[in-house]
Amino acid sequence: MNNTPRNCRVGVDIGGTFTDIALDLDGALHSTKVLTDYTAPERAILTGVKAVAETAGIALSEIDILIHGTTLATNALIERRGAKTAFVTTQGFRDVLEMRTENRFEQYDLNITLPPALIARADRFVVRERIDAAGRVLLPLDEASVSAMVEKIAEGGYESVAIGFIHAYVNGAHEVRVRDALLKRLPNLSVSISSEVSPQMREFERFNTVCANAYVKPAIKSYLDRLVVSLKEIGVGCPVFMIHSGGGIVSVESASEFPVRLVESGPAGGAIFAADIARHHGLDTVLSFDMGGTTAKICLIENQVPKTAKTFEVARTYRFRKGSGMPISIPVVEMVEIGAGGGSIASVDAMRQIRVGPHSAASEPGPACYQRGGKNPTITDADLILGKLDPDNFAGGAIPLSVEASRQAMADDIGSVISLDPEAAAYGTCEMVDENMANAGRVHTVENGKNISDFTMITFGGAGPLHAARLCEKMGISTFLVPPGAGVGSAIGFLRAPFGYESVRSAVFSLSSFDFSEANRLIDAMQAEALGFVEGGLDAGAPVIERTLFMRYAGQGWDIPVPLATDRFDADSAGGVSALFETEYARFFGRAIEGLDVEIVSWSVKASSPLAPVARVPAVVEGDDVKPAKTRRLFEASQGAYLEAGIHERDSLKPGDVIKGPAVVVERETSAVLTSSFKAIVQNDGCLLVTRL
Repeated sequence: MNNTPRNCRVGVDIGGTFTDIALDLDGALHSTKVLTDYTAPERAILTGVKAVAETAGIALSEIDILIHGTTLATNALIERRGAKTAFVTTQGFRDVLEMRTENRFEQYDLNITLPPALIARADRFVVRERIDAAGRVLLPLDEASVSAMVEKIAEGGYESVAIGFIHAYVNGAHEVRVRDALLKRLPNLSVSISSEVSPQMREFERFNTVCANAYVKPAIKSYLDRLVVSLKEIGVGCPVFMIHSGGGIVSVESASEFPVRLVESGPAGGAIFAADIARHHGLDTVLSFDMGGTTAKICLIENQVPKTAKTFEVARTYRFRKGSGMPISIPVVEMVEIGAGGGSIASVDAMRQIRVGPHSAASEPGPACYQRGGKNPTITDADLILGKLDPDNFAGGAIPLSVEASRQAMADDIGSVISLDPEAAAYGTCEMVDENMANAGRVHTVENGKNISDFTMITFGGAGPLHAARLCEKMGISTFLVPPGAGVGSAIGFLRAPFGYESVRSAVFSLSSFDFSEANRLIDAMQAEALGFVEGGLDAGAPVIERTLFMRYAGQGWDIPVPLATDRFDADSAGGVSALFETEYARFFGRAIEGLDVEIVSWSVKASSPLAPVARVPAVVEGDDVKPAKTRRLFEASQGAYLEAGIHERDSLKPGDVIKGPAVVVERETSAVLTSSFKAIVQNDGCLLVTRL
C-alpha cells in the first residue's frame, strides 16, 4: 500500500434500480454500479464501496469522507411505506389535508379523484389553541385537550407524530409545548413540528411537509444508523454526510431529524454534476438530462447554477399533472421528474396505445432481459432489441442480457395486443418514452419563459446517453455533452456539492410600513440557523451567504424570488428593495405594475462552503475520424430502419478524435448513442461534445 497521504472521497447514490458509487482519489475517478437491495439498502453500498476501493487499490480505512444521497424517502412516500403516524393540529383544521387548496388539477374531469391524505382522518387529532397571522396568541393552549390527545396517542401505538398548528410558522411556542408533553409521556416517540421542519405560510403545504417528515423519519433514522455502523464494521471510519434536496451537504444527524429534506437528494446531485461541467466548459444555458433506471429528471442550469425553488410536489398521481401530488415546502433544486427510466414498464392502454411507466421493474425483479424473474417489457428491453445495448457487455459484463427474453416480453405484452412484431413494439416503446421526455423538457422551459432550442444538453445517468440524441432531434437542440463517468453522474455530483444549508421562513412585511429593525432580527436569526448546520462541516474557508426575498404585489396570491445583495436594512431600504422587486417582476412578466404596495412574504438565507475555482477546459483541435473496430445493427428512429453502427470503446479515445453517427460509444456504466445526424468530438477533459452534422 502507498503510505503517502492521499485525498479520497466517495459519493454514493441509491436509485430505484442501481446504487452508484464514485470514488475520487487525488482527482482520479473510479466508479461502479450495483443493483439496489430493497431489503437492506446499506448492503448494496457496502458491496459497491468494497469493489470501487479494490479497483482504486486503496484500503477502506483510507477513505476520508463519504457523501450519500438516496431516493428511499421519496419511495416511502410514493409507496406509502412509512411509520404509523399521527397528526396533531388546531381544532377546526383537522381536514386541511383532505380539503387541499380546492384547486382541480384536471379542470374538466367530472370523475376526478383527489390523492388520499398521507395521514388518515382517524389518525388526526386536535387541540384547542389559536395564534393569529402576526404571532399573537388568540386562544391559549388548552392543557386538558393536550392531555387527552397525549393519552389517545399512547393508546394508539403510534411510532411517529407530526404537529402542525395554524400560523405556527410565525410563532411555534404551542407546537413546542405539545411536543414536550408527548415526549414526557412517551420518551421514545418520534415527533416533528412544522415550525422547525417548514416554517412557511400556506397551511396545506406546511401540514403535508411535517406529516411527510414524521412519516419517513423512523425508517430513515434507522437506515442511517445501520449504514454508519455497517461502514465502521468493514473499516470505513470516516465521517458520513448526506446531500439534501437543495443541493448542499448536511450531517447524518441533521438528515435523521429532517429526512423530508432528502426527498430529492439524488436528483440534486445530478444537477450539481451538470452545473460543474457547465462551469468547466463556460456554458450559461444548459438543460440537464438525467435518465436512470426508474425516472428521468430535467433541470435548467442558467449562469452555471441549477434553478431552485422553495416548494415542489412528490408522488403525482394523475399523468404527472401539477397539483395532483403531495406538496413539500422545502428548499429544492427545481426540476421536472417523470416515470421514465430503463426499468419503466411498457403496456397497452384501453385505446390500444403504447404507454410507458410510471411503474418500474426496478432492480427486483428487473427488466425481462436481466433474467431475474421480470416478465414485463421495459425501456431497457426495447433498447436491447434496437441495438443500443450490447447483451454481453452490459455493466462491464457483470449483468448478461437476454435478447430472447426481451423479445418474448415485447411480444407477450405489446405485440400480441396490437399486432406488432418485437422490433416494431420496441420502436414504439422508445418513441413513446422519448416523446414523453421531450414534451416534459419543452413544457419546463416554456414555463420558465425560455426557448429550448437555445440550450445545450448535458446528459448522464445509466440511460441518459442512450436517448439523448433522439431527444435532441425532437426538441431542436443542436449540441449535447456526455461527460466522463456519466453513468454515475449523481454520485460524482455529490463530490462536487458544497457543504451548506438553507433556512426558509415566512414573515409578511409591507414595504409601505417597513420595519427594518424587525427585518434585521429575522435575517440574523435565519443566518445563525443556517450557519449552525454548516459548522463542523467541511473545512473549506469562510461560508458564502446568499439571501433571497420572496415578494409580491399586495393582493396577489403568489410570489417571485428576488436576490438580496445586502445583509442589513435601514430606514431607507424599502425603496431599494422595491426597485429590486420591480426589476425582477418585469423580467418575469414583461412590465411592473404602478401604484400597488409591495410585500415580502418569505425569506431565505443559505450558507454554504465556497465552490473551488475551476479552470476552463481548453479548446481541442479537431482530429481525424476514428474508424470503429467493429459494428452492429442499430435501429435509427428518424429513418425507421436498422443501420450499421460503429462501436467505439470510450477508454480508447483521445482528445480531438471524431466519431460520426450512426455509432455507439461504450463504457462500463452507460453507452452514448449517436444517430446519423450527429458527430462527437472528444474534448480535453474526456467529454464527448456532440453536435449536428
